[in-house]
Amino acid sequence: MSSGKILWVDDEIQLLKPHMLFLEKKNYEVTPCTNGADAVESVSEEQFDIVFLDENMPGLSGLETLSLIKEKLPNLPVIMITKSEEEYIMEEAIGSKIADYLIKPVNPNQILLSLKKNLDNSRLVSEKTTSNYQQEFRKISLDLAMVNTYQDWIELYKKLIHWEIELESISDIGMTEILESQKEEANSQFYKFIKNNYSDWFHGGEKPILSHTLFKDVIVPQIEKDPGTLLVVVDNLRYDQMRVLEPVISEYYKAIDEKSFFSILPSATQYARNAIFSGLMPLDMEKKYPNYWKNDTDEGGKNMFENEFLTEQIKRLGLNLKHEYYKITSVSKGRELAANFAKTKNNDLTVIVYNFVDMLSHSRTEMDMIKELASDDKAYRSLTLSWFKNSPLLEIIQKAQKMGLKLIITTDHGTINTSRPSKVIGDKNISSNLRYKTGKSLSYNEKEVYEIKDPKEILLPSLNMSSSFIFAKEDYFFAYPNNYNHFVKYYKNTYQHGGISLEELIIPCVTFQPK
Repeated sequence: MSSGKILWVDDEIQLLKPHMLFLEKKNYEVTPCTNGADAVESVSEEQFDIVFLDENMPGLSGLETLSLIKEKLPNLPVIMITKSEEEYIMEEAIGSKIADYLIKPVNPNQILLSLKKNLDNSRLVSEKTTSNYQQEFRKISLDLAMVNTYQDWIELYKKLIHWEIELESISDIGMTEILESQKEEANSQFYKFIKNNYSDWFHGGEKPILSHTLFKDVIVPQIEKDPGTLLVVVDNLRYDQMRVLEPVISEYYKAIDEKSFFSILPSATQYARNAIFSGLMPLDMEKKYPNYWKNDTDEGGKNMFENEFLTEQIKRLGLNLKHEYYKITSVSKGRELAANFAKTKNNDLTVIVYNFVDMLSHSRTEMDMIKELASDDKAYRSLTLSWFKNSPLLEIIQKAQKMGLKLIITTDHGTINTSRPSKVIGDKNISSNLRYKTGKSLSYNEKEVYEIKDPKEILLPSLNMSSSFIFAKEDYFFAYPNNYNHFVKYYKNTYQHGGISLEELIIPCVTFQPK
Protein backbone atom coordinates (compact mmCIF):
# COMPACT_ATOMS: atom_id res chain seq x y z
CA MET A 1 0.00 0.00 0.00
CA SER A 2 1.35 3.41 -1.02
CA SER A 3 2.28 5.87 1.74
CA GLY A 4 1.38 8.73 -0.63
CA LYS A 5 1.78 10.09 -4.15
CA ILE A 6 4.40 12.82 -4.61
CA LEU A 7 4.96 15.15 -7.56
CA TRP A 8 8.58 16.39 -7.40
CA VAL A 9 9.24 19.46 -9.57
CA ASP A 10 12.88 20.50 -10.16
CA ASP A 11 14.78 21.46 -13.32
CA GLU A 12 17.72 19.34 -12.04
CA ILE A 13 15.55 16.37 -11.17
CA GLN A 14 18.17 13.82 -12.28
CA LEU A 15 20.39 14.91 -9.36
CA LEU A 16 17.60 13.94 -6.95
CA LYS A 17 17.45 10.29 -8.03
CA PRO A 18 18.93 9.01 -4.71
CA HIS A 19 16.26 10.93 -2.75
CA MET A 20 13.47 9.49 -4.89
CA LEU A 21 14.82 5.93 -4.49
CA PHE A 22 14.95 6.48 -0.71
CA LEU A 23 11.30 7.57 -0.68
CA GLU A 24 10.22 4.68 -2.93
CA LYS A 25 11.75 2.26 -0.41
CA LYS A 26 9.49 3.93 2.17
CA ASN A 27 6.49 3.08 -0.10
CA TYR A 28 5.97 6.58 -1.52
CA GLU A 29 5.17 6.93 -5.26
CA VAL A 30 7.30 9.71 -6.77
CA THR A 31 6.54 11.33 -10.13
CA PRO A 32 9.42 13.50 -11.43
CA CYS A 33 8.80 16.75 -13.30
CA THR A 34 11.33 19.25 -14.72
CA ASN A 35 9.36 22.50 -15.10
CA GLY A 36 6.45 24.52 -13.78
CA ALA A 37 4.22 24.30 -16.84
CA ASP A 38 4.31 20.48 -16.83
CA ALA A 39 3.70 20.50 -13.06
CA VAL A 40 0.50 22.54 -13.45
CA GLU A 41 -0.65 20.17 -16.19
CA SER A 42 0.20 17.09 -14.06
CA VAL A 43 -1.84 18.20 -11.03
CA SER A 44 -4.77 18.91 -13.38
CA GLU A 45 -4.69 15.40 -14.84
CA GLU A 46 -3.57 13.23 -11.91
CA GLN A 47 -4.26 13.12 -8.19
CA PHE A 48 -1.28 13.77 -5.93
CA ASP A 49 -1.07 13.87 -2.15
CA ILE A 50 1.73 16.44 -2.02
CA VAL A 51 4.10 18.47 -4.27
CA PHE A 52 7.82 19.19 -3.78
CA LEU A 53 8.51 22.38 -5.71
CA ASP A 54 11.90 23.93 -6.55
CA GLU A 55 11.74 27.72 -6.29
CA ASN A 56 14.50 28.57 -8.81
CA MET A 57 13.57 27.14 -12.25
CA PRO A 58 13.76 28.50 -15.81
CA GLY A 59 10.43 29.41 -17.39
CA LEU A 60 7.76 29.53 -14.71
CA SER A 61 9.42 30.23 -11.37
CA GLY A 62 8.56 28.21 -8.31
CA LEU A 63 6.41 31.01 -6.88
CA GLU A 64 4.54 31.41 -10.19
CA THR A 65 3.99 27.65 -10.37
CA LEU A 66 2.82 27.63 -6.76
CA SER A 67 0.27 30.32 -7.52
CA LEU A 68 -1.13 28.40 -10.52
CA ILE A 69 -1.30 25.11 -8.57
CA LYS A 70 -3.13 26.82 -5.68
CA GLU A 71 -5.63 28.36 -8.13
CA LYS A 72 -6.57 24.87 -9.30
CA LEU A 73 -6.14 22.90 -6.04
CA PRO A 74 -6.04 25.25 -3.02
CA ASN A 75 -5.89 22.36 -0.53
CA LEU A 76 -3.05 20.41 -2.17
CA PRO A 77 0.02 20.64 0.16
CA VAL A 78 3.08 22.15 -1.52
CA ILE A 79 6.57 22.04 0.01
CA MET A 80 8.85 24.74 -1.37
CA ILE A 81 12.55 23.84 -1.83
CA THR A 82 15.09 26.56 -2.61
CA LYS A 83 18.77 27.46 -2.52
CA SER A 84 17.89 31.01 -1.57
CA GLU A 85 17.37 32.18 2.00
CA GLU A 86 16.15 35.60 0.93
CA GLU A 87 13.39 36.76 3.27
CA TYR A 88 11.02 38.04 0.57
CA ILE A 89 10.91 34.59 -1.10
CA MET A 90 10.05 32.93 2.20
CA GLU A 91 7.39 35.54 2.93
CA GLU A 92 5.79 35.17 -0.51
CA ALA A 93 5.79 31.39 -0.26
CA ILE A 94 4.33 31.42 3.26
CA GLY A 95 1.77 34.00 2.16
CA SER A 96 0.73 31.58 -0.58
CA LYS A 97 0.02 28.96 2.10
CA ILE A 98 2.82 26.50 1.48
CA ALA A 99 2.87 23.43 3.71
CA ASP A 100 6.61 23.63 4.47
CA TYR A 101 9.83 25.38 3.39
CA LEU A 102 13.17 23.55 2.94
CA ILE A 103 16.62 24.99 2.10
CA LYS A 104 18.93 23.13 -0.31
CA PRO A 105 20.82 20.93 0.01
CA VAL A 106 18.17 18.75 1.60
CA ASN A 107 18.89 15.31 2.99
CA PRO A 108 16.49 12.34 2.76
CA ASN A 109 15.53 12.47 6.43
CA GLN A 110 14.50 16.13 6.12
CA ILE A 111 12.25 15.15 3.23
CA LEU A 112 10.79 12.22 5.15
CA LEU A 113 10.12 14.37 8.23
CA SER A 114 8.30 16.95 6.13
CA LEU A 115 6.18 14.21 4.53
CA LYS A 116 5.31 12.74 7.93
CA LYS A 117 4.39 16.17 9.21
CA ASN A 118 2.09 16.91 6.31
CA LEU A 119 0.67 13.55 5.22
CA ASP A 120 0.68 11.54 8.44
CA ASN A 121 0.16 14.40 10.89
CA SER A 122 -3.50 13.70 11.68
CA ARG A 123 -2.88 9.96 12.13
CA LEU A 124 0.19 10.50 14.33
CA VAL A 125 -1.58 13.14 16.43
CA SER A 126 -4.62 10.88 16.74
CA GLU A 127 -2.54 7.91 17.88
CA LYS A 128 -0.55 10.00 20.37
CA THR A 129 -3.65 11.74 21.75
CA THR A 130 -5.47 8.43 22.15
CA SER A 131 -2.45 6.86 23.87
CA ASN A 132 -2.05 9.82 26.24
CA TYR A 133 -5.74 9.85 27.15
CA GLN A 134 -5.73 6.09 27.77
CA GLN A 135 -2.97 6.66 30.34
CA GLU A 136 -4.76 9.69 31.82
CA PHE A 137 -8.09 7.82 31.96
CA ARG A 138 -6.84 5.66 34.81
CA LYS A 139 -5.56 8.67 36.74
CA ILE A 140 -8.87 10.53 36.27
CA SER A 141 -10.76 7.46 37.46
CA LEU A 142 -8.59 7.35 40.61
CA ASP A 143 -9.05 11.10 41.12
CA LEU A 144 -12.84 10.66 40.88
CA ALA A 145 -12.71 8.17 43.72
CA MET A 146 -10.62 10.51 45.90
CA VAL A 147 -11.86 14.06 45.14
CA ASN A 148 -13.30 15.77 48.21
CA THR A 149 -12.46 19.51 48.15
CA TYR A 150 -13.58 22.34 45.90
CA GLN A 151 -9.93 22.76 44.74
CA ASP A 152 -9.87 19.10 43.71
CA TRP A 153 -13.06 19.57 41.72
CA ILE A 154 -11.70 22.60 39.88
CA GLU A 155 -8.57 20.68 38.87
CA LEU A 156 -10.52 17.58 37.85
CA TYR A 157 -12.97 19.58 35.75
CA LYS A 158 -10.13 21.41 33.99
CA LYS A 159 -8.55 18.06 33.22
CA LEU A 160 -11.78 16.69 31.73
CA ILE A 161 -12.20 19.80 29.57
CA HIS A 162 -8.57 19.58 28.41
CA TRP A 163 -9.11 16.03 27.17
CA GLU A 164 -12.51 16.81 25.69
CA ILE A 165 -10.96 19.52 23.52
CA GLU A 166 -7.94 17.35 22.67
CA LEU A 167 -10.10 14.40 21.62
CA GLU A 168 -12.42 16.48 19.45
CA SER A 169 -9.57 16.96 16.95
CA ILE A 170 -9.32 13.21 16.28
CA SER A 171 -11.86 10.76 14.91
CA ASP A 172 -11.78 8.13 17.65
CA ILE A 173 -15.44 7.88 18.63
CA GLY A 174 -14.65 5.20 21.21
CA MET A 175 -12.33 7.50 23.18
CA THR A 176 -14.89 10.32 23.05
CA GLU A 177 -17.58 8.02 24.43
CA ILE A 178 -15.28 6.94 27.26
CA LEU A 179 -14.63 10.59 28.15
CA GLU A 180 -18.38 11.32 28.07
CA SER A 181 -18.97 8.51 30.55
CA GLN A 182 -16.26 9.96 32.81
CA LYS A 183 -17.94 13.38 32.66
CA GLU A 184 -21.28 11.81 33.57
CA GLU A 185 -19.70 10.03 36.53
CA ALA A 186 -17.95 13.25 37.56
CA ASN A 187 -21.24 15.19 37.51
CA SER A 188 -22.90 12.51 39.59
CA GLN A 189 -20.14 12.77 42.21
CA PHE A 190 -20.07 16.57 41.98
CA TYR A 191 -23.79 16.77 42.76
CA LYS A 192 -23.17 14.79 45.96
CA PHE A 193 -20.27 17.10 46.85
CA ILE A 194 -22.42 20.22 46.41
CA LYS A 195 -25.31 18.68 48.34
CA ASN A 196 -22.98 17.86 51.25
CA ASN A 197 -20.95 21.08 51.31
CA TYR A 198 -22.74 24.04 49.68
CA SER A 199 -24.65 25.16 52.78
CA ASP A 200 -21.48 25.03 54.90
CA TRP A 201 -19.84 27.62 52.65
CA PHE A 202 -22.17 30.25 54.16
CA HIS A 203 -21.76 29.12 57.76
CA GLY A 204 -18.04 29.25 58.47
CA GLY A 205 -16.79 26.38 56.29
CA GLU A 206 -13.82 26.80 53.95
CA LYS A 207 -15.24 28.04 50.69
CA PRO A 208 -14.12 28.84 47.15
CA ILE A 209 -14.36 32.21 45.45
CA LEU A 210 -18.10 32.62 44.83
CA SER A 211 -20.11 35.01 42.66
CA HIS A 212 -20.58 37.57 45.45
CA THR A 213 -16.87 37.60 46.44
CA LEU A 214 -15.41 37.65 42.92
CA PHE A 215 -15.25 41.44 42.53
CA LYS A 216 -13.65 42.08 45.92
CA ASP A 217 -11.27 39.11 45.95
CA VAL A 218 -10.19 38.86 42.30
CA ILE A 219 -11.10 41.91 40.23
CA VAL A 220 -10.30 44.73 42.66
CA PRO A 221 -6.69 43.55 43.27
CA GLN A 222 -6.11 43.57 39.50
CA ILE A 223 -7.59 47.07 39.13
CA GLU A 224 -5.47 48.40 41.99
CA LYS A 225 -2.29 47.00 40.41
CA ASP A 226 -2.96 48.66 37.09
CA PRO A 227 -5.82 51.18 36.70
CA GLY A 228 -7.30 51.25 33.23
CA THR A 229 -9.16 47.95 33.09
CA LEU A 230 -11.80 46.51 30.79
CA LEU A 231 -14.01 43.97 32.56
CA VAL A 232 -16.11 41.85 30.21
CA VAL A 233 -18.83 39.63 31.67
CA VAL A 234 -19.99 37.29 28.90
CA ASP A 235 -23.29 35.86 30.05
CA ASN A 236 -23.45 32.06 30.15
CA LEU A 237 -19.83 31.43 29.09
CA ARG A 238 -18.65 27.98 30.06
CA TYR A 239 -15.09 27.03 30.93
CA ASP A 240 -14.66 25.03 27.70
CA GLN A 241 -15.92 27.94 25.61
CA MET A 242 -13.41 30.25 27.30
CA ARG A 243 -10.66 27.77 26.40
CA VAL A 244 -11.45 27.96 22.67
CA LEU A 245 -11.69 31.79 22.70
CA GLU A 246 -8.28 32.25 24.34
CA PRO A 247 -6.15 31.56 21.23
CA VAL A 248 -7.96 34.40 19.43
CA ILE A 249 -7.54 36.76 22.40
CA SER A 250 -3.85 35.76 22.68
CA GLU A 251 -3.12 37.55 19.40
CA TYR A 252 -3.61 40.80 21.34
CA TYR A 253 -3.28 39.90 25.01
CA LYS A 254 -1.22 37.64 27.24
CA ALA A 255 -3.02 35.75 30.04
CA ILE A 256 -1.36 36.61 33.37
CA ASP A 257 -3.82 35.19 35.89
CA GLU A 258 -6.67 32.69 35.92
CA LYS A 259 -9.05 32.08 38.77
CA SER A 260 -11.80 29.48 38.55
CA PHE A 261 -14.71 30.28 40.83
CA PHE A 262 -18.11 28.87 41.68
CA SER A 263 -21.42 30.34 40.60
CA ILE A 264 -23.88 30.59 43.46
CA LEU A 265 -27.13 28.64 43.33
CA PRO A 266 -29.33 29.09 41.44
CA SER A 267 -26.71 29.20 38.67
CA ALA A 268 -28.92 31.63 36.77
CA THR A 269 -28.40 35.21 35.59
CA GLN A 270 -30.81 36.90 37.98
CA TYR A 271 -29.03 35.47 41.01
CA ALA A 272 -25.40 34.96 39.96
CA ARG A 273 -24.78 38.13 37.94
CA ASN A 274 -26.51 40.41 40.45
CA ALA A 275 -24.32 38.77 43.11
CA ILE A 276 -21.15 39.63 41.14
CA PHE A 277 -22.09 43.28 40.78
CA SER A 278 -23.53 43.82 44.24
CA GLY A 279 -20.98 41.77 46.17
CA LEU A 280 -23.93 40.37 48.11
CA MET A 281 -25.95 37.18 48.30
CA PRO A 282 -29.57 37.43 47.05
CA LEU A 283 -31.06 37.51 50.59
CA ASP A 284 -28.88 40.53 51.46
CA MET A 285 -29.71 42.21 48.14
CA GLU A 286 -33.40 41.91 48.91
CA LYS A 287 -32.91 43.35 52.40
CA LYS A 288 -30.51 46.20 51.55
CA TYR A 289 -31.79 47.16 48.10
CA PRO A 290 -35.48 46.22 47.81
CA ASN A 291 -35.86 48.69 44.93
CA TYR A 292 -33.21 46.88 42.88
CA TRP A 293 -33.91 43.23 43.70
CA LYS A 294 -36.74 41.29 42.04
CA ASN A 295 -37.82 37.77 42.94
CA ASP A 296 -38.75 35.12 40.36
CA THR A 297 -42.45 35.94 40.31
CA ASP A 298 -42.05 39.75 40.26
CA GLU A 299 -42.87 41.61 37.07
CA GLY A 300 -40.15 43.15 34.91
CA GLY A 301 -36.50 42.45 34.11
CA LYS A 302 -34.48 40.84 36.87
CA ASN A 303 -31.10 42.38 35.98
CA MET A 304 -32.06 46.00 35.44
CA PHE A 305 -29.89 47.49 38.21
CA GLU A 306 -26.46 45.93 37.74
CA ASN A 307 -24.73 49.31 37.42
CA GLU A 308 -26.46 50.57 40.56
CA PHE A 309 -25.40 47.44 42.42
CA LEU A 310 -21.81 47.90 41.18
CA THR A 311 -21.74 51.58 42.17
CA GLU A 312 -22.91 50.68 45.68
CA GLN A 313 -20.29 47.93 45.98
CA ILE A 314 -17.49 50.28 44.88
CA LYS A 315 -18.61 52.77 47.56
CA ARG A 316 -18.88 50.06 50.21
CA LEU A 317 -15.31 48.92 49.44
CA GLY A 318 -14.07 52.51 49.77
CA LEU A 319 -12.67 52.61 46.25
CA ASN A 320 -12.13 55.81 44.31
CA LEU A 321 -12.84 54.50 40.81
CA LYS A 322 -14.14 56.25 37.73
CA HIS A 323 -16.22 53.53 36.07
CA GLU A 324 -18.73 53.10 33.27
CA TYR A 325 -21.09 50.20 32.62
CA TYR A 326 -22.50 48.99 29.28
CA LYS A 327 -24.90 46.16 28.56
CA ILE A 328 -24.79 44.75 25.03
CA THR A 329 -27.93 42.87 24.00
CA SER A 330 -27.72 43.23 20.20
CA VAL A 331 -25.17 43.42 17.39
CA SER A 332 -26.09 47.06 16.73
CA LYS A 333 -25.37 48.03 20.36
CA GLY A 334 -22.07 46.18 20.16
CA ARG A 335 -21.07 47.99 16.98
CA GLU A 336 -22.02 51.34 18.47
CA LEU A 337 -19.82 50.76 21.52
CA ALA A 338 -16.94 49.50 19.37
CA ALA A 339 -17.14 52.64 17.22
CA ASN A 340 -17.06 54.93 20.27
CA PHE A 341 -14.86 52.88 22.58
CA ALA A 342 -12.05 55.47 22.63
CA LYS A 343 -14.19 57.69 24.84
CA THR A 344 -13.67 55.23 27.73
CA LYS A 345 -9.91 55.90 27.83
CA ASN A 346 -10.04 57.95 31.06
CA ASN A 347 -11.99 55.33 33.02
CA ASP A 348 -10.31 53.35 35.78
CA LEU A 349 -12.81 50.57 35.05
CA THR A 350 -15.03 49.95 32.04
CA VAL A 351 -17.56 47.14 32.48
CA ILE A 352 -19.29 45.41 29.57
CA VAL A 353 -21.99 42.79 30.04
CA TYR A 354 -22.24 40.87 26.77
CA ASN A 355 -25.38 38.79 26.46
CA PHE A 356 -24.67 36.89 23.25
CA VAL A 357 -23.93 33.42 24.61
CA ASP A 358 -27.07 33.53 26.73
CA MET A 359 -29.13 34.53 23.68
CA LEU A 360 -27.51 31.74 21.69
CA SER A 361 -28.39 29.07 24.26
CA HIS A 362 -31.98 30.26 24.52
CA SER A 363 -32.45 30.70 20.78
CA ARG A 364 -31.08 27.18 20.43
CA THR A 365 -34.12 26.03 22.42
CA GLU A 366 -36.50 28.01 20.24
CA MET A 367 -35.04 27.61 16.74
CA ASP A 368 -34.50 24.36 14.89
CA MET A 369 -31.66 25.84 12.85
CA ILE A 370 -29.70 26.80 15.97
CA LYS A 371 -30.46 23.36 17.41
CA GLU A 372 -28.77 21.85 14.36
CA LEU A 373 -25.78 24.20 14.55
CA ALA A 374 -25.21 23.51 18.27
CA SER A 375 -26.25 19.88 18.51
CA ASP A 376 -23.63 18.99 21.13
CA ASP A 377 -20.84 20.54 23.21
CA LYS A 378 -18.30 20.36 20.39
CA ALA A 379 -20.65 22.17 17.99
CA TYR A 380 -21.63 24.64 20.72
CA ARG A 381 -17.96 25.55 21.26
CA SER A 382 -17.45 25.89 17.51
CA LEU A 383 -20.48 28.16 17.13
CA THR A 384 -19.31 30.33 20.04
CA LEU A 385 -15.85 30.66 18.49
CA SER A 386 -17.30 31.55 15.09
CA TRP A 387 -19.47 34.24 16.68
CA PHE A 388 -16.57 35.69 18.69
CA LYS A 389 -14.25 35.97 15.68
CA ASN A 390 -16.86 38.06 13.86
CA SER A 391 -18.30 39.97 16.82
CA PRO A 392 -18.07 43.61 17.87
CA LEU A 393 -16.70 42.25 21.16
CA LEU A 394 -13.47 41.19 19.45
CA GLU A 395 -13.21 44.63 17.87
CA ILE A 396 -13.64 46.19 21.33
CA ILE A 397 -10.90 43.92 22.72
CA GLN A 398 -8.58 44.93 19.87
CA LYS A 399 -9.19 48.62 20.63
CA ALA A 400 -8.67 48.04 24.35
CA GLN A 401 -5.28 46.47 23.59
CA LYS A 402 -4.23 49.50 21.53
CA MET A 403 -5.32 51.74 24.43
CA GLY A 404 -3.13 49.70 26.80
CA LEU A 405 -6.02 48.49 28.97
CA LYS A 406 -5.81 45.42 31.15
CA LEU A 407 -8.53 42.93 30.19
CA ILE A 408 -10.54 40.70 32.53
CA ILE A 409 -13.02 38.21 31.03
CA THR A 410 -15.45 36.30 33.19
CA THR A 411 -19.05 35.10 33.31
CA ASP A 412 -21.92 34.61 35.73
CA HIS A 413 -22.60 30.88 35.22
CA GLY A 414 -22.30 28.10 32.66
CA THR A 415 -24.85 25.89 31.00
CA ILE A 416 -25.48 22.16 30.45
CA ASN A 417 -27.06 20.13 27.67
CA THR A 418 -30.09 18.59 29.40
CA SER A 419 -31.45 15.21 28.37
CA ARG A 420 -33.43 13.66 31.26
CA PRO A 421 -36.80 14.98 32.45
CA SER A 422 -37.70 15.12 36.14
CA LYS A 423 -41.39 15.57 37.05
CA VAL A 424 -42.29 18.45 39.33
CA ILE A 425 -45.62 19.82 40.59
CA GLY A 426 -46.27 23.14 42.31
CA ASP A 427 -48.82 25.93 42.65
CA LYS A 428 -49.44 28.47 39.91
CA ASN A 429 -46.74 30.81 41.26
CA ILE A 430 -43.92 28.31 40.85
CA SER A 431 -40.85 29.77 39.06
CA SER A 432 -40.40 28.93 35.38
CA ASN A 433 -36.69 27.99 35.12
CA LEU A 434 -36.12 24.39 33.99
CA ARG A 435 -33.11 23.71 36.24
CA TYR A 436 -34.39 25.13 39.53
CA LYS A 437 -37.79 25.78 41.03
CA THR A 438 -38.93 27.93 43.92
CA GLY A 439 -42.41 28.12 45.38
CA LYS A 440 -44.61 26.38 47.90
CA SER A 441 -46.12 22.90 47.87
CA LEU A 442 -43.46 21.54 45.51
CA SER A 443 -43.73 17.85 44.68
CA TYR A 444 -40.71 16.15 43.02
CA ASN A 445 -38.42 13.13 42.91
CA GLU A 446 -36.05 13.59 45.87
CA LYS A 447 -33.31 11.52 44.20
CA GLU A 448 -33.05 13.96 41.30
CA VAL A 449 -32.81 17.27 43.18
CA TYR A 450 -30.97 19.19 45.87
CA GLU A 451 -33.72 20.48 48.13
CA ILE A 452 -33.49 23.54 50.40
CA LYS A 453 -36.60 23.82 52.55
CA ASP A 454 -35.42 27.03 54.25
CA PRO A 455 -33.90 29.32 51.58
CA LYS A 456 -32.27 31.49 54.25
CA GLU A 457 -29.94 28.53 54.91
CA ILE A 458 -28.11 29.38 51.66
CA LEU A 459 -28.88 33.12 51.77
CA LEU A 460 -31.75 33.10 49.26
CA PRO A 461 -34.98 35.07 49.65
CA SER A 462 -38.36 33.34 50.02
CA LEU A 463 -41.39 34.05 47.86
CA ASN A 464 -43.51 33.36 50.97
CA MET A 465 -43.24 31.71 54.38
CA SER A 466 -43.41 28.13 53.08
CA SER A 467 -41.36 28.52 49.90
CA SER A 468 -38.51 26.14 49.19
CA PHE A 469 -35.92 25.75 46.43
CA ILE A 470 -35.04 22.66 44.43
CA PHE A 471 -32.09 22.37 42.05
CA ALA A 472 -31.85 19.76 39.28
CA LYS A 473 -28.78 17.53 39.36
CA GLU A 474 -26.56 16.41 36.48
CA ASP A 475 -28.42 16.71 33.14
CA TYR A 476 -32.03 16.65 34.42
CA PHE A 477 -34.60 19.30 33.58
CA PHE A 478 -37.94 19.88 35.27
CA ALA A 479 -41.16 19.04 33.45
CA TYR A 480 -44.81 19.34 34.49
CA PRO A 481 -47.08 16.26 34.33
CA ASN A 482 -49.70 18.00 32.18
CA ASN A 483 -48.72 17.98 28.50
CA TYR A 484 -45.61 16.11 29.66
CA ASN A 485 -44.60 14.37 26.42
CA HIS A 486 -44.80 17.53 24.33
CA PHE A 487 -42.83 19.49 26.95
CA VAL A 488 -40.12 16.83 27.18
CA LYS A 489 -39.73 16.54 23.42
CA TYR A 490 -39.48 20.32 23.10
CA TYR A 491 -36.82 20.85 25.77
CA LYS A 492 -34.80 17.65 25.59
CA ASN A 493 -31.22 18.18 24.36
CA THR A 494 -31.35 21.94 25.01
CA TYR A 495 -28.85 24.03 26.96
CA GLN A 496 -30.20 25.16 30.34
CA HIS A 497 -28.78 26.66 33.52
CA GLY A 498 -29.75 27.16 37.14
CA GLY A 499 -28.95 23.72 38.53
CA ILE A 500 -26.00 21.66 39.71
CA SER A 501 -23.34 20.51 37.24
CA LEU A 502 -19.66 21.11 36.69
CA GLU A 503 -20.54 22.98 33.50
CA GLU A 504 -22.85 25.43 35.28
CA LEU A 505 -20.99 26.00 38.55
CA ILE A 506 -17.22 25.97 37.86
CA ILE A 507 -16.51 29.01 35.71
CA PRO A 508 -13.49 31.11 34.66
CA CYS A 509 -12.15 34.57 35.39
CA VAL A 510 -9.06 35.31 33.29
CA THR A 511 -6.90 38.43 33.47
CA PHE A 512 -4.90 39.52 30.41
CA GLN A 513 -2.10 42.06 29.90
CA PRO A 514 -1.89 43.82 26.50
CA LYS A 515 0.90 42.59 24.22
